[in-house]
Amino acid sequence: MQIGVTPAHILPADIDETPRSGELPKPYAERMALEKARVVHQAKPDCIILAADTVVAVGRRILPKTEDEASARSCLELMSGRAHMVLTGVCVISPGGKTTLRVVSTRVHLKRLTPDEISGYIQSGEWNGKAGGYGIQGRAEALVSNLNGSFSGVVGLPLHETRNLLVGAGYPCPVGSA
Repeated sequence: MQIGVTPAHILPADIDETPRSGELPKPYAERMALEKARVVHQAKPDCIILAADTVVAVGRRILPKTEDEASARSCLELMSGRAHMVLTGVCVISPGGKTTLRVVSTRVHLKRLTPDEISGYIQSGEWNGKAGGYGIQGRAEALVSNLNGSFSGVVGLPLHETRNLLVGAGYPCPVGSA
């Protein structure tokens, strides 16, 4: 990892990721990161646990993690030519159970996308399983006209904040590794 951290274990947190009725994007990102961390902490209580979840929102609307071309196309059409928010919740639980949680918000503006650009991106397959139907670390970066916040947060893990949370939990992250 870019901050000098190599996980000892990578465990999936099998939780229900369905937003609650009326749940807003930021509380949803917080809840997802916290629930994932708690599930893994139960399995590995003697470890420092790091969990995260990324949410893409247009206004109060939480966009899905796209699983099919139609949902990816719908998300891209909705975000075309306008700004949206990418919120990444990051949670760290120490072996003693101390829990710290942060949400990093980034405003992303996509250029107005042509039907050919949307179709071309859909054909790439990079949208599959991605919140909001795109991955900024790939071809979609060329579709972003402006970004205000954390690029790494849009990718999925805001490195500055993650490093700070890990250091606060006692995990060694040497200055030269950041």
